Amino acid sequence: MMRDFNKKRYWIVGASEGLGREVAKAVSRAGAHVVLTARSADRLHELADEIAGPSTVVTCDVTDDDDVARAAGEAGELDGLIWLVGAYWPQSATEWTPEQVTTMFDVNLTGAARVLGQVVPAMVARDAGHIVLTGSLSGFRGLPNSIGYGASKAGLMVLAESMYADLRQTGVDVQLVNPGFVRTRLTDKNDFHMPMMMEPEDAAREIMEHMHDDTFAKNFPRSFGALFRVANFVPDWMYYRLLG
Repeated sequence: MMRDFNKKRYWIVGASEGLGREVAKAVSRAGAHVVLTARSADRLHELADEIAGPSTVVTCDVTDDDDVARAAGEAGELDGLIWLVGAYWPQSATEWTPEQVTTMFDVNLTGAARVLGQVVPAMVARDAGHIVLTGSLSGFRGLPNSIGYGASKAGLMVLAESMYADLRQTGVDVQLVNPGFVRTRLTDKNDFHMPMMMEPEDAAREIMEHMHDDTFAKNFPRSFGALFRVANFVPDWMYYRLLG
């Protein structure tokens, strides 16, 4: 399937930096009117100046119910929503920082639910729409130093699966992308080796390829994603010994 983006209106939430910025450029190049959203108006306006196609800048704090409702109103009637927001701090349960862990859940999972709550009902009423949610390979099974992030991404991935189960026979398409390590401000916080690191432009290309497909989920890089999928079938005693 080759999805037609020409003159469609796509809301890119998390567009100001890194992967979100590159996806916004790619969707714009495909012919869509992009609604660019993040907290930083300056970065969004810089992005709007960089892309050739039509765009609208809408700032939003996804942790605020009223602000999300206001932003959704400004975004207008949508053909598509791409969720690329992410908050991340490496975090072990032995060094729990409550405000950081809470923020990761409130942004990565509850923030998505706030935005989806403003978008999905209208798409269902029109029986048309396209929703792309960004999970993570870290959401497949618990990892060290990943409380907050891994759990919030796992929740988002299950949310996407539930939405797909409910909407797959409707005109609303739901897709999920689960990247591995992508070079961004978030991964810059890590002090460990990150195998198969991707540049944002390459990861955006993977996402655009998936958006032209009619399958539900894509894990990438492919071989790295396969490793995480296999980990779901490894017995606990072996899995945690290997992590250790």
